[in-house]
Amino acid sequence: MVNEIPHRPDPDQLLEQLEAEERQRQRGKLKVFLGYASGVGKSLQMLDEGRRRSERGEDVVVVATQAKSSPEAEKLLAHLEVIPPLVIAGQDAIDVPAILRRRPQVVLVDGLAYDNPSGSRHPRRYEDLEEVVAAGISVITSVNLHYIAEFQDEIEQLTGKRTLPSVPRSFLEMADEIVVIDVPAEESLRMAMPSLSSTDRQAQQQRLSRLREMTLLLTAEIVDRQLEDYLRTHNISETWGMQERILVCLTPRSSASLMIRSGRRNAERFRGEFLAIYVNQPKLSKDDQMALDNNLQLARQEGAQVAVLDSSKPIEAILSFARENGVTQIFIGHSLQHGIWQSFRHTAVERLIEAAHGIDVRIFPH
Repeated sequence: MVNEIPHRPDPDQLLEQLEAEERQRQRGKLKVFLGYASGVGKSLQMLDEGRRRSERGEDVVVVATQAKSSPEAEKLLAHLEVIPPLVIAGQDAIDVPAILRRRPQVVLVDGLAYDNPSGSRHPRRYEDLEEVVAAGISVITSVNLHYIAEFQDEIEQLTGKRTLPSVPRSFLEMADEIVVIDVPAEESLRMAMPSLSSTDRQAQQQRLSRLREMTLLLTAEIVDRQLEDYLRTHNISETWGMQERILVCLTPRSSASLMIRSGRRNAERFRGEFLAIYVNQPKLSKDDQMALDNNLQLARQEGAQVAVLDSSKPIEAILSFARENGVTQIFIGHSLQHGIWQSFRHTAVERLIEAAHGIDVRIFPH
């Protein structure tokens, strides 16, 4: 009979686990309300949570508010204690010493992305909050994706605007909880810009949809990273495998860059596979052939496995390819006026969705 030797934990790993648990016991909790655009309701949800916590008996104080608050926010603030800001060189800053003396259970910070005035305790507001959390006081705060430093270049390309203050992604990765204020892009646009023309509305809605997607993916990535850190610290092996497979359907006339880049990001997010296909069309014009070549080249540059199919029945060909390759999501565009996708403007898209049992179909307006 063979005696099994019990597994001994690695001493360094055990020490790391104990130190991490001790840090968690001593620090406060950090909760972030994250939005993809202004006006989606971050401040109201944050302040309302503060009100509810206060009514349940928690010691909650507000330590920073926006310069201009809505009437609804003012009503919520009336129910909460406020620690006035420090005024340095005519600018407001969080009064960190007053917070540490007062030692509430929870502080609310409406607006995370601010640079502090010269002479402040820390250059940035998020650094103030790091000190507060380290002192054992919990923080609830709010921020838009526009202010996350690592996303500002991409957002500037998308919107043509750049916000100057910034917060590093690493601060969000400290969060114990991130709440995405997930208002649909159409509803967000209706609230913020009710009088846009149809053309401007479509373009703006597309930008908001992209920002929303970026926000959701960022949150999911942070949660995944935190889970990986937990598994590593506790010596737990990751045993699952992600089987997501994204298929982008290309055409000569589609503006495919949005679909391709979104497909690549989703595949990376789920550690899956990224595929792109084109169903051959006869007698393409020179311009259409050039556009198609550009789309196929971009797909390859973004890491897609590209396939070209010959079929007079594009929907059946796409679904057959998807089944054979275990595809879980199909991306298509629908605004073309000519060619094989023209019928998608009516009942064919419904037929694709109905026939794609177990496969999500995502339609990109172009």
